[in-house]
Amino acid sequence: MQKTIVAIAAGLMATTTLIGSANAETLRWARSFDSLTLDPHSQNSGVTHNFNSHIYDSLIGRDIDGEFLPLLATDWYLKEGDDTVWVFELREGVTFHNGNEFTADDVVFSIDRARSEISNMRQLHADVESVTAIDDYTVEVQMSGPSPLYPNNLTNTFIMDREWSEENDVVEVQDFAAGEENYAVRNANGTGAYELVSRDPDVRSVLTYNENYWGEEPQVTEIEYVVISDNATRMAALLSGEVDFVQDVPFQDVERLASTDGIVVESGPENRVSFFGYWVGEEPLSSSNITDANPLADPLVREAIHLAVDRDAIRQVVMRGYSVPTCTLAPLRVSGWTEENDTCPEVDIDRANELMAEAGYADGFSIALDAANNTAGNDEAIAQAVVGMLGQIGIEVNLTSRPQAQHSPLITSGESEFYIMSWGVPTFDSAYIFNDLVHTKGGNYGTYNPTGYSNPELDAMIESLGTETDTAVRDQTVADIWDVVQEDRFLLPLHNNPLAYAMREGINMPIHPENKPQMRDLTFD
Repeated sequence: MQKTIVAIAAGLMATTTLIGSANAETLRWARSFDSLTLDPHSQNSGVTHNFNSHIYDSLIGRDIDGEFLPLLATDWYLKEGDDTVWVFELREGVTFHNGNEFTADDVVFSIDRARSEISNMRQLHADVESVTAIDDYTVEVQMSGPSPLYPNNLTNTFIMDREWSEENDVVEVQDFAAGEENYAVRNANGTGAYELVSRDPDVRSVLTYNENYWGEEPQVTEIEYVVISDNATRMAALLSGEVDFVQDVPFQDVERLASTDGIVVESGPENRVSFFGYWVGEEPLSSSNITDANPLADPLVREAIHLAVDRDAIRQVVMRGYSVPTCTLAPLRVSGWTEENDTCPEVDIDRANELMAEAGYADGFSIALDAANNTAGNDEAIAQAVVGMLGQIGIEVNLTSRPQAQHSPLITSGESEFYIMSWGVPTFDSAYIFNDLVHTKGGNYGTYNPTGYSNPELDAMIESLGTETDTAVRDQTVADIWDVVQEDRFLLPLHNNPLAYAMREGINMPIHPENKPQMRDLTFD
């Protein structure tokens, strides 16, 4: 009887909370970790882009079906008579949160800033030669050659106010890897639906509706964005009515939540693949007992690891059946995906041990593995499972886990020799994967390639994709690049990531393919 009374009281409290939220138009949104920075051109991170997209607008976005959505650009097309120039017609009457008018000059400034040396967004603009304001509401982007897919690269390039940036000394992008702070790291001035009210990194941020927003007024007029890294605590906050919407739902909790009165769960695939990467250069591993060579530089060792990792066991045990095992870095929706590359071989520990012995490592070796411990993709649990799998072929793995905000810089700085991460593809094109993960690190390319992998011939092929207009030629080049990547195995794909959102009953938010739900699109019953 007592339990029944408590349950009824809890249900009434939850209902009252939701009605209060709807009436007050406030949404309490919980995530497992925070945006890495508010500087919109510093980090190419999905969580960071998701949060910043509520404050800043890009020229072009994507809707819930992955189709182009005109935002600050109302139209875009190749210049008549010159297929190396993209023309963007801009939305008129838009203002930044501080009241400054949005013009073509802000677009020129922002694209140039995003393609600057320190920006982790620069590879998206590698083929840009210059950006010019033709008038207040027209911008021309001169490419190094015909670049038919360039608009695909703009969905996460947010537009800043040049005047505000100059006044606050943030013309230069934050050097995140060096631990640099600037005014744009904790302050923001965009054209988006929400203005920043307060910011306590890794704890809580508050956004309020921008009364001068150019788009349709959303039902959510205030957002309380709270960071709750512990899975159990985050779920308890939803069940108790402390938060309304949880974006990072542990897969072990999906069935329980879906069967709980007053809670709705949405699930579906994300345009993202989880994978392991490792140092494959000749320099020995600093964390290994092998001091005169790098075992991972040997293709036989990498093939042994490939055969030893049981992706289906990870799917069943760690991901509770929700992930889709894969042996390619290309998610299902991405141009260049093939069933052949996607298909994984049977786990073969005996053959893996034979390969280890053939490579001269019959007794195995030791190595350190880095994982984030607060991701929605269960990276730490996956890493723990792989530690056991590699132990079967003599590889002793020492796992170190840390928050994503500390894990990400290890990868971009090249300090991690063995790591787990995931990669989304907002352009829906293989070139996005090649540019950042495969190309030799340096210049506009290879930002997230700390592996030491370098193939000059492959680099040239990758760079050609940006300006290749012959579809058949381009498709063949993409296929040829994948052939090399699949054979060299310097990255170890695991699975296509699933997504699950949980929310109070009466809230409507479908799964976004890039895991970028927009609170301006959320509705209350």
